[in-house]
Amino acid sequence: MSAAPNLVTNSRNQPFLAGEMAPVTDELDVASCRTTGEVPGDLLGKFIQNGPNPRFEPLGRYHMFDGDGMLHAIEFAEGRVSYRNRWIRTPMLAAEMRAGRALYPGLADLMNFPDASLVGDAGPIKNPANTNIIRHAGKYLALYETGLPVEVTADLETLGIRDFDGKLPCGITAHPRIDPVTQEMFFFAYSPFPPYLRYFVADAQGNLVHAIEIPIPAPSMIHDFVITEEHAVILDSPLKFNMDAITEGGSMIKYAPEGGTRIGVLPRHGRADEMTWYEIENGHVQHFWNAWCENGVVELSGTFNTSPEYGMDTGGDPSESSASAKAGVATRFKVDLARGAAKAEQFDDMEGDFCRFNEGHNGRRSRYHYMGGFRGERGVIGQFDTVVKYDDRSGARESWYAGKQHHIGEALFAPDPRGSAEDDGWLLFTDHDHAENTTDVCVVDARNVGAGPIARVHMPRKIPFGFHVNWFRADG
Repeated sequence: MSAAPNLVTNSRNQPFLAGEMAPVTDELDVASCRTTGEVPGDLLGKFIQNGPNPRFEPLGRYHMFDGDGMLHAIEFAEGRVSYRNRWIRTPMLAAEMRAGRALYPGLADLMNFPDASLVGDAGPIKNPANTNIIRHAGKYLALYETGLPVEVTADLETLGIRDFDGKLPCGITAHPRIDPVTQEMFFFAYSPFPPYLRYFVADAQGNLVHAIEIPIPAPSMIHDFVITEEHAVILDSPLKFNMDAITEGGSMIKYAPEGGTRIGVLPRHGRADEMTWYEIENGHVQHFWNAWCENGVVELSGTFNTSPEYGMDTGGDPSESSASAKAGVATRFKVDLARGAAKAEQFDDMEGDFCRFNEGHNGRRSRYHYMGGFRGERGVIGQFDTVVKYDDRSGARESWYAGKQHHIGEALFAPDPRGSAEDDGWLLFTDHDHAENTTDVCVVDARNVGAGPIARVHMPRKIPFGFHVNWFRADG
């Protein structure tokens, strides 16, 4: 497709619109990308990244959470690698494209709703669908933190908003969990307004079969959760919504340690009154790895942050809090259901996030866990420079450092179809070279992370900073 004019001029010199985060203006179809190294012949499928890529100059202060979702698909097909990218044409972006300019404000001015005569049925608040991309019951769903799912095709063309045949009353998390055995999808929704927390289950055919409201005392920011074979497990942390910031300024998310931190354990198809809460030390987990239950003890892990800053200030430099914020550290949580007690155990001191593992073990014990970490100078949260592999059995940590001028994206695990061990497969991630403003997609043997990439796919031009990626097998 031909390049579109650059309609984002960044006239206010906003940091989240510059450098790697500057949006691309075109939608490309490249049949064959240049590669170096040896692309594994059994690596068959699509690596797809979702992330912010604003189409129009923002109306005011811009945060990276505001940008229109753009999908970037790198397809591996018997050694040949192709590339395609598309904007997710939500009803909100479609209204702006008809107008030829931005109509929706960002999170810093959320309640300044656009004129209904301009946006029509698209509604007053923008869902950019820019955070994650999953596949369930044969449907590809682009997800945003508090928006309804947006269905796209395997070729990234937008089909429209999906609300489970009218049964889904609200936007949902960007991090559902899919059971690899039952193929059920478990997910939740949080809100700054009552009800603060809801929980849902969709069956293997994509039907919404379970929905409850879970009472919590205050509106918490809950980004991720985990499942076991029997439970859904949710962390209620001291990160709370501060709606006064909309009118008075300040951060929309505040850290309120006086409210405490607790882990909730719920039967997977349970009632709200079956949720049991267990207090732990104060902190927040943005992303979890996995969870399982053995001998009455629920074990889960993630990157735990005891002094989180979320970077959602409605005034001042929008990059300051994100740039200075510390990432979490690898932590294991154990909940003894019989004793009614829980504890947290830090097992590494490297800051990091974007927790991934072999999702064929979702809800069951897993040995290997991967994340993005900081070895060099710490930058904006999410701009990691190191891929990390943890071996829970031996306690070993293995890593590969991309280099001072490089930022790596989320490293997902793509299983080797011929393999049998848990780490038989590859890690795939983007590697952005800030000096050259170019992006490669790297392939690392998951059994030898420290050796670095065995292959690089050179993108036809940079891929902007993104949030989450997923792997979709060709035979899936």
